[in-house]
Order: sequence, then C-alpha cells, then structure tokens
Amino acid sequence: MSPEQFNIAGKVVVITGGLGQLGSQYARELLGRGALVAVLDRQVSDPERRRIFGDLADDRRLLCLAADVTRRDSLEQALAGVQERWGAPHGLINNAALDSPPDAPVQENGPFETYPEASWDRVMEVNAKGVFLCCQVFGGTMAQAGRGSIINICSTYGLVSPDQRLYAYRRAQGQEFFKPVAYSASKSALLNLTRYLATYWGERGVRVNCLTLGGVYNNQDQQFVEAYESRVPLGRMARPEEYNGAVVFLLSDASAYMTGANLVMDGGWTAW
Repeated sequence: MSPEQFNIAGKVVVITGGLGQLGSQYARELLGRGALVAVLDRQVSDPERRRIFGDLADDRRLLCLAADVTRRDSLEQALAGVQERWGAPHGLINNAALDSPPDAPVQENGPFETYPEASWDRVMEVNAKGVFLCCQVFGGTMAQAGRGSIINICSTYGLVSPDQRLYAYRRAQGQEFFKPVAYSASKSALLNLTRYLATYWGERGVRVNCLTLGGVYNNQDQQFVEAYESRVPLGRMARPEEYNGAVVFLLSDASAYMTGANLVMDGGWTAW
C-alpha cells in the first residue's frame, strides 16, 4: 500500500464536538497532515480556541464555528460557513456526544428503575438525533458532490453492556452508582444508522463507517482506572492520540473499499 493512499492534504473535514478531548485531538492531527478542518462546538470563544489549539489557533486551515447539533438550522448555518471558505466538505466526524459524568446528580447515576426521562431525552437528542441531523446536512452535501467519508464515533458500550462491576468500589463506599442506560442505547443506534447510510449513499460515493472506541485517560478516579484496566486485555486505557491513525485511515483512500463497517479499537475490551 502506497503512503499516498493515506494522504488527506486539502480535504475539508468537519468535526462535531471539536473542542473536546478527542475532537481537538483529531483536529490537530488532521491539520498536521494538511487537511482543512472545521471544528463545531456549542460555544466557541477566542480564549478557549487559543487554549486548546495554541499556535494552530491562527492557522487559516482551521475554522471554528458555534453550532448546536440538535438544531438543523444551526447546522445549515455552519455548513454555509464551511462552504463559503472551502466548498463542500470531504469528511465528517460525528464526535459530539453526552454522557453522565461520575459526579452527576445522584438520580442520574442511580438505578435503572428511576433513571430520569429527561436525562434519557437529553442524551438521545445529542448522541442519536444530532448524528442524524449532521448526516442529513453535511452528508447530504457530500452526496451531491459525489464523494465523502463519514465517521460515526461509537463506544464499546454501544456493542456490549457496561460492566457495572467497575463501579462496585463506589457502592462499597455507600454510593448508589450505576453506569446509566441512555449512553449505551444512543451509541448502539449509531451502528445501524451507519449501515443504513452506507447502503443508501453507496452509489453516490459517500462512505459511512463507525469507529468504536474504548476508554481514554482523562483524569478519572484512580480506583475506576484500576478497575477498568484490569478488564482490558492490553492492561491499560487508551491515550487520546492512539485513535488518530484510525481516523486518518477512514478519511483517506486507504479505506476506499470500506463502508458500512465498524472498526473497533478498545484494547481488546470486547474480545472477552
């Protein structure tokens, strides 16, 4: 395989949730490879942009736009901004997502039987509806152009159920803590949305794939990290930069014959 097949220089790539830990990591990697990167996030301030991207903040190949993935009109405005600068996008990374953090209100991380309906709606709106709308707006434009690659960021918890034993230490401390249901359900939805769009847009040159990720180091509780790592065949969580290669592969011609697939990078978590 020629290195040229991995070349993404000059390609216009949209990243939702692009100011987050992984979204900004993808953006830096793609910029380093000569891509034109449009970062979308709910709020985009100049200080935050500079804090995250440093010297790259003034790079003309980086465009930061405020957009709400749950609103079609907001996404259409973002698309107009991208097209005005560079034309139709070549790639879309659906990275924006909500999850219940460990320090969320007790009812958020409580038993399934009392999980709040409002929490379910909020997570599903961003993680499922948001991807659906982004595919309509940006993917539809790519289909009109007759080319493109969409990467839907999934999770091991979209393939298998969360291992509630990871949180046993919290319950031993007297906390009623369970990994909530909505995140898993929303990520599972992306698997079949990906297959649907891969078959729907296949003849129009748009490839659609899932990238399923495992846990990433992000200043988690040490007891959680130890419990998680004991469950991973490779014995550790992922470093944020370790997913960059897969993103480049899926955006580039190296994966030209790959669509409707799910690329799993989880340190072996789902191999047990």
